[in-house]
Amino acid sequence: MEYHPQPTAGEARPWAFPAPDRGALPNGLTVLRCHRPGQQVVAVEIFLDAPLDAEPEGLDGVATIMARALSEGTDKHSAEEFAAELERCGATLDAHADHPGVRVSLEVPVSRLSKALGLVAEALRAPAFTESEVERLVGNRLDEIPHEQANPARRAAKQLSKELFPATARMSRPRQGTEETVRRIDAAGVRAFYDAHVRPSTATAVIVGDLTGVDLDTLLADTIGDWSGNAGQARPVPPITADDTGRVVIVDRPGAVQTQLLIGRIGADRHDSVWPAQVLGTYCLGGTLTSRLDRVLREEKGYTYGVRAFGQVLRSTAPGSVSGATGAAMLAISGSVDTESTGLALDDLWKVLRTLAAEGLTDAERETAVQNLVGVAPLKFETAASVAGTLADQVEQHLPDDYQAQLYARLAETGTVEATAAVVNAFPVDRLVTVLVGDASQIAEPVRALGIGEVSVVTG
Repeated sequence: MEYHPQPTAGEARPWAFPAPDRGALPNGLTVLRCHRPGQQVVAVEIFLDAPLDAEPEGLDGVATIMARALSEGTDKHSAEEFAAELERCGATLDAHADHPGVRVSLEVPVSRLSKALGLVAEALRAPAFTESEVERLVGNRLDEIPHEQANPARRAAKQLSKELFPATARMSRPRQGTEETVRRIDAAGVRAFYDAHVRPSTATAVIVGDLTGVDLDTLLADTIGDWSGNAGQARPVPPITADDTGRVVIVDRPGAVQTQLLIGRIGADRHDSVWPAQVLGTYCLGGTLTSRLDRVLREEKGYTYGVRAFGQVLRSTAPGSVSGATGAAMLAISGSVDTESTGLALDDLWKVLRTLAAEGLTDAERETAVQNLVGVAPLKFETAASVAGTLADQVEQHLPDDYQAQLYARLAETGTVEATAAVVNAFPVDRLVTVLVGDASQIAEPVRALGIGEVSVVTG
């Protein structure tokens, strides 16, 4: 039997995160464009400066309902007609609200970019916000809340936010609102939030894809360039404060066969010089199947299918902001273990952290992490959507356009000692808030015996 000859590898080519071109439209909209040859599906991310802390008191969730309602009809199309027009373009449109603001995401074949951008412009310029559609979206959101409460991971995240932040802070409450606040939302409230915070002068559009032959300036001028609005006023940004006194909170789920664990605190965001070392050290701790936490808790002990450590930016402010507020990231360890092993797993997890503080990372761990984080970057950013999403992250976190490209260089330069110091400072054993969602009657006493903090129990 004759086989085809074995393929030979081509020459490795240098890679860098793509640099966007920055500009602005006459209406004040900032535009970042990035030409990616071969990417025939164009990704568009539009960031709207409508953060959750701008929601009126008692109307938590109005930003989410507004984001969802943007594609539910305009002054020219009903909700059904708008959806049909998007479908004819072969486009997908999504929008969601988070602490920094609202993100509108579009993916469409480049051949239909003009039509799809026109629809997005229509949604931004003249959303209908009809009473019937807003009522439907409110009803959908109310239906989601019980499912989120039943999901152990979502319930743990909700409890951790409540524990870390003061009750007056928006970050202490669910991003998409509670049953009580969502029930108060109506079309008038959605319209008022839109009028107060959605305008081109504080928005940024990121466009990524193969723009060969596309007159993007004309296309933008004819679509989102027609969107108008007042300049608005600078809004004070509240500072982020958190209580990371070491303690354990058990969300009681009688009869649960597993315990969901979420251990966290607040740390530096991407503006801090420690961020690259923090990323590298956290990856060594729990970023992949070969990291320390998985080696002990999964491979050696068999307590879990996997435990992950990560840092997630919550909100950042521009350097030199007049408010003086700073940004912050959630530093957390997340996973699940069987109920009977909860105490043992937590004990071993703390031993991993103490050993890390006493002995540090190894050069081999550091090298593997650098290879994994930097080496796979070209694959991570294969699609236009992944590049657009990262550029939009930089926009909402007030980072320079070349931040991601510089981050990989800084990761490669970070040494073992520096990474060790960063991860040990990120996860100090005596300053971690531990949330456990599980059967309190089975896990409370074993956890108390560990001495990792005062243990309290709340209902699920």
